Amino acid sequence: MHDTTLQILKTYWGFNSFREPQQNIINEVLKGNNVIALLPTGGGKSVCFQIPALAKEGVCIVISPLVALMQDQVTSLISKGIKASLIPSGSTQDEIVTLFDNIRFGNTKFLYISPERLQSRFIQEKIKQLNVNLIAIDEAHCISEWGHDFRPSYQNITILKELQPSAPIIALTATATQKVITDIANSLALEKPSIIKQSFYRKNLAYQVYKTEDKLGKLNQIFTKTKAPAIVYVNTRSKTKEISSYLNAQGFNSSFYHGGLSSIEKKLAFDNWMQEKTPIIVATNAFGMGIDKPNVHVVVHLNLPSSIENYIQEAGRGGRDGNKSFSVVLTNNSDITLNAELLEKSLPTIEEIKAVHQKLYQHFQIATGEFIEAAFDFNFLDFCSKYGFIPNKTFNALQILNNNGIIELNYNFQQKSTVQFLASSKQVIYQTQQNTQLQKFIQQILRMYGGIFEDSVKIDEFYIAKKLSVTSWFVIETLEKLAQEGLIEYVKSTNNAELFFLHPREDDKTINRISKNIQQYINQKKQKNLDLLQFIQNDQICRSTQLLSYFGELEAQNCGMCDVCLQKKLIKKVNQKDILSVLIEGKSYTAFEIASLLNEKETNILILLRELLAEEKIHTNNNKYYLI
Repeated sequence: MHDTTLQILKTYWGFNSFREPQQNIINEVLKGNNVIALLPTGGGKSVCFQIPALAKEGVCIVISPLVALMQDQVTSLISKGIKASLIPSGSTQDEIVTLFDNIRFGNTKFLYISPERLQSRFIQEKIKQLNVNLIAIDEAHCISEWGHDFRPSYQNITILKELQPSAPIIALTATATQKVITDIANSLALEKPSIIKQSFYRKNLAYQVYKTEDKLGKLNQIFTKTKAPAIVYVNTRSKTKEISSYLNAQGFNSSFYHGGLSSIEKKLAFDNWMQEKTPIIVATNAFGMGIDKPNVHVVVHLNLPSSIENYIQEAGRGGRDGNKSFSVVLTNNSDITLNAELLEKSLPTIEEIKAVHQKLYQHFQIATGEFIEAAFDFNFLDFCSKYGFIPNKTFNALQILNNNGIIELNYNFQQKSTVQFLASSKQVIYQTQQNTQLQKFIQQILRMYGGIFEDSVKIDEFYIAKKLSVTSWFVIETLEKLAQEGLIEYVKSTNNAELFFLHPREDDKTINRISKNIQQYINQKKQKNLDLLQFIQNDQICRSTQLLSYFGELEAQNCGMCDVCLQKKLIKKVNQKDILSVLIEGKSYTAFEIASLLNEKETNILILLRELLAEEKIHTNNNKYYLI
């Protein structure tokens, strides 16, 4: 069987060997054993269920929490010539019947489904009729009350064991403590599962936490030294653009990415980064799914991540090629203070969730007791503006409603751009006769899209660009210019979400039923935040050792390259004389600049500077220090 699995790996993925411990996991699945697999970010989790499923007759059912993640994996499998399906949001019963017939009789190998979708009795009956060879539960930490992204709907997926009792189960996650692993096994009622873990230890990844009052200066210093591709994580959408603009002004090539960009903007930012036209990408944590760029050598957190689990996943996007890489967290005392305040401001209370829930129904004019199955086009910012809601807190309230199966939100849903020609074909030709490039552009669109003079037609800017061998920015700019001239009507793709209500309107009653889950979620968020702050502030124990012990690896050795280990290696201790020798007559520097010149921690420099000020040996003005 080893030869078969290796052949599948070569045929579809182009690799000649498995990474540790993929082969071991695959062998256990093929023996028919239930498996819990813990592979840190970049460990190649999907191969562990995809290869055994391809090696056996029948279909593999994959439970995944994110629509976008499912769509990515289905697209990837189809591009390899492997038949895969997912049940689209808002599918009618007839569409679902057709889809399941295609699975049964069309040799489909993978069916991706969300845990919320699995609650449908109709879908359950259809699954019962399939020849299922494996049940794969991705992001399995969601099943645990102690997981960093607990989703109550995950606790109902045990129904699959009743529907397909002979199919083995593989539960996969990238981040789970021992408590979470035990909880996964108990929640899925897995008797003596094979638990296969890959260590979180990354010998080539240096975890470094720097206290600095001048984060931008430190960022500048990092990218002056390191020219490799990098990710800079920030905590707000506006900061992505602001920091990217700053880096570009400093002569570094960067782009920015966040959840509020249109699909075109996201794809452009991602492609430019992947192709290294802009080697630095500044992003919120919306940037993460499906990233597999091996030569990222710097991951910077300009703001504190939300949990150790999130941090290790984001930091783990660096150094996948095995070369030395750096995970840098830039922090200061005000960060620590603000962090607790921001968490409090972003976590909605049960009363606030009730208000958001009620206003959703009001927004779409749904009466009490009414249940509408159709999808709604949902503009998040318009909704917040209309009812005076704080966006961050409202977003979290919607996520809680989504994760508890009250609503279904698909943020990956994109309305395509549309074009309609307002002028006649003669007018168009006449107005563009002096511009051959524009004529060629219009002729291409007319060839590609029929009926464009009669109605608005959905278009794809990327596809047009590919056909004309131009950039998609050129396509967008040209269409916008034609619209300004009154020749066409061009409506650019929106970034609205697709929203489904999964229950009739009952207002407070609905929320009261899940209030225990909500309170648990809030408590969990607070505890995860405390754990993260403890890690950031502990500058006595090796960073790698701290992270490994959090995930139950208690026998870790010091890494020798994190900020804690490096500080202990420094034999030379900077003193007042060293600072005075830097502050020669006429020179003035910030604490950060002095720390850089003396290769010392800024916190240590600040202590010495306070002593010198108290002894009246130096003065300070505008955060700069100079000799008296």
